[in-house]
Amino acid sequence: MSDDKTVLKYSQARDAGLADWRWLLGGLHARFATGDFATGLVLAQRIGAAAEAADHHPDLDLRYPHVSVKLVSHDVGGVTDRDLRLARQISEIAAELGIAAAPGDLHVLELGLDTADRERVLPFWQALLGYDASSVYPGKEILDPDGRLPTVWTQETDAHETPRQRWHLDVVVPIEQAQSRIDAALAAGGTLVSDEAAPAFWVLADAEGNKACVCTPEGRNN
Repeated sequence: MSDDKTVLKYSQARDAGLADWRWLLGGLHARFATGDFATGLVLAQRIGAAAEAADHHPDLDLRYPHVSVKLVSHDVGGVTDRDLRLARQISEIAAELGIAAAPGDLHVLELGLDTADRERVLPFWQALLGYDASSVYPGKEILDPDGRLPTVWTQETDAHETPRQRWHLDVVVPIEQAQSRIDAALAAGGTLVSDEAAPAFWVLADAEGNKACVCTPEGRNN
């Protein structure tokens, strides 16, 4: 049985019936189409009051014309039952205000560093960027402590001489968005390099061979 300190797996959050929310990179994300800034401010204030009452505080991004929300239990480094409860409450608040969710607009950018030796290179990037070590994937990824900048993930590769592409972009989307994003990239002159790991990720390349991945939470061990 779960509790407010137990980090949930993706499948548990996926099956929680949160239609407005999507799990991306270990957090629950939602976007609400407010239509104007004033309505977004009202929603943000209502979310803030609910979060204070629950003593649990989401990351809010208020813009014209939407409000984006990320939920994660920072003290344990993952999604817990606290996040599920607050997610439901936020969805109820938005519905009361007549504000629709826009899960189709969600995506998260991750920077992927191809390396044959994580132990040697990751401490350098952590120090350079002022990032924290990940508690969920220690020794594999580092995180911006303020949650503003992209996560850096190290991808295992074979040892090789430079020059060779070392950085690639991981564009993380809900599973229902993956194919349309891939189709758009292919129509724009890209090529599909590999779908061997799908639906966890597809490897694409631009016209010059620079690679990027379209990633989803499906098919991963989380």
